[in-house]
Amino acid sequence: MKKLDKNAQFPVYLFHEGNNFEAYRYFGAHPETRGTKQGVVFRVWAPHAKAVSVVGDFNSWIPGSHPMYTVSDGIWEAFIEGIQQYDVYKYCVTTPSDDLQFKADPYAFHAETRPSNASKVYDIQGYQWGDAEWEKAQKKADVINAPLNIYEMHAGSWRTKEGGVPYNYAELADELIPYIKDMGYTHVELLPITEYPFDGSWGYQVTGYFAPTSRYGTPKDFMAFVDKLHQAGIGVIMDWVPAHFPKDGYGLYNFDGLPCYEDPNPRRGEHKEWGTMVFNFGMTEVQSFLISSALFWLEQYHIDGLRVDAVASMLYLDYNRKDGEWEQNINGGNENLEAIDFLRKLNTAILGRHPHKMMIAEESTAFPLVSKPAADGGLGFNFKWNMGWMNDMLSYMQTDPLFRAGNHNKVTFSFFYAFSENFVLPISHDEVVHGKGSLINKMPGEYADKFANLRTFFGYMMAHPGKKLLFMGCEFAQFIEWNEKQQLDWLLLDYDAHKQTQAYVRDLNHFYLEHPQFWEEDFTWEGFQWVVPDDSAQSVVAFLRKDKKGEAVLVVCNFNPVERVNYALGVPAAGSYKEIFTSDEEKYGGTGFHNKTVRSKKGEMHGFEQSIHITLPPLSTLYFSVPAPKKAAAPKKTAAPKAKAAAAKTKTAAAKTKASAAKKESAAKAAPKKRAVKKAAGDATEK
Repeated sequence: MKKLDKNAQFPVYLFHEGNNFEAYRYFGAHPETRGTKQGVVFRVWAPHAKAVSVVGDFNSWIPGSHPMYTVSDGIWEAFIEGIQQYDVYKYCVTTPSDDLQFKADPYAFHAETRPSNASKVYDIQGYQWGDAEWEKAQKKADVINAPLNIYEMHAGSWRTKEGGVPYNYAELADELIPYIKDMGYTHVELLPITEYPFDGSWGYQVTGYFAPTSRYGTPKDFMAFVDKLHQAGIGVIMDWVPAHFPKDGYGLYNFDGLPCYEDPNPRRGEHKEWGTMVFNFGMTEVQSFLISSALFWLEQYHIDGLRVDAVASMLYLDYNRKDGEWEQNINGGNENLEAIDFLRKLNTAILGRHPHKMMIAEESTAFPLVSKPAADGGLGFNFKWNMGWMNDMLSYMQTDPLFRAGNHNKVTFSFFYAFSENFVLPISHDEVVHGKGSLINKMPGEYADKFANLRTFFGYMMAHPGKKLLFMGCEFAQFIEWNEKQQLDWLLLDYDAHKQTQAYVRDLNHFYLEHPQFWEEDFTWEGFQWVVPDDSAQSVVAFLRKDKKGEAVLVVCNFNPVERVNYALGVPAAGSYKEIFTSDEEKYGGTGFHNKTVRSKKGEMHGFEQSIHITLPPLSTLYFSVPAPKKAAAPKKTAAPKAKAAAAKTKTAAAKTKASAAKKESAAKAAPKKRAVKKAAGDATEK
């Protein structure tokens, strides 16, 4: 065993303890100068290996040409002189059974482009960031009570160059920024760009947890992507996958011939339906690896948040497993206690350093306190996808309007738990693939009805408590399912219905940004109040959204293709109610009907003392301004001020009388009596 460098003792100690959250600074391939020799130092964790060597083009891939030496328990190191940027390499691992395995570097910053799969030496230092203003503003931002409207996208299929060639990261930013700004989204969320072998996995089977996929350029190209979006005022979220990893031979699977990163228990260590392995969340070195990966993207690439994939699969030992395929935890339950502890540790580490960042859980069950602090018994995320809302509403919208009355609870049920977590409402990629149909094709009815249903749904979604997420292509009603092999059907924008839908979504997004009623009190009952929850017969709901000042917007949704004339509903304040947004605008493809400003009338309805009558166009969502409650009348003047004023008036009158008397006396001495009478009369008149 080679003696461990003094400067490395502490990071190695932390790594073995599960507390080295910047393990990528030590492990992997790093340029280094030793004496007069310039080269690269390689370090890898392979606790079961008999021997490890570095192989590549520089030694004709001959095992043992550049052997590594152990410097600590399971940690191997080698310094190789003359290695250059972009040099290709792997680790040749001799397993306990004396087999040779050629493995990519788990900590590599760059990798070959598929179908090749070796790691590449790459120095990520030196990029000149220009987003200081954005970063400074974000550190002061309140992510919970700010607008969050996410455009979820796949980097390779949003838009491509001629011949289907994808844009590289920097080029993609230039294409994307004007579109996102125009459409009014606050953030872009990328499907995983951590390196992966198979295009059809969309990035969810990761082989490089520290490398942006080389499909779209170099690491610094990706830095430029984030940098450009930040300078344009757009946040960047990326999908991150700590739940599982694929079985590709060059990846993490049986890294040193035995379970290393994966759980060694066969009843815990594999997701058979996905063909992937489950991380060993109780292994301290694995904890260091995963938490380092998460922080790496947030710190080195300035990512604003991570959407953590498949959290439910981490939480439950029986997830997608039949009886006999899983075993209980030490308490006799089905929870993965090690995974729960890991998630709490992960979120505490990240949000402890960066409270302004977002940790978003894709969690599809009713596991409690997902978005509550770990110190309070929660999992420590600050947001959670609302999968229940998504499933209920897509089911409801697919129902023929004739039968929606019997499914009204699917529209209203989410409000019973809307404030139990910090929810994001997701209409994601998962809902428009694998035979599920595109979002527009989920809508029932004839051609025009489909678009009217979609507009109604979008209006309801935008007003519902919770942050927002929409997958690319849904904003202009792409008819075909998403296909990662081709760009979106932008040609549809040559057709009125699709162009009108895009315009509607654009205006709806900007309405959202301009009205804090829709985002300032997203996670508390203070920001929401029912008006009409129970009109199942007519498929109508109405509710109020409020900001911190108490100012409100009235939201009314008609999910039935029947016009409701003279529809009565209670309102919270006396005054004029003005229609400020409608999905039925002619420019959006609607009929063009508008409610005139309507004054409330006194009369109890829906628990309010005032009511209004409006017309609901078929399949529509309407927003109305709500007048501010009348201020209390100013208090009447007290008796004391009145008396004082009266006294002052009397005093003034007395003074005038005295002055007048003096004038009379003077006039009497200087003029004839008759004239004096005239003057006296004049004086009397003036009083």
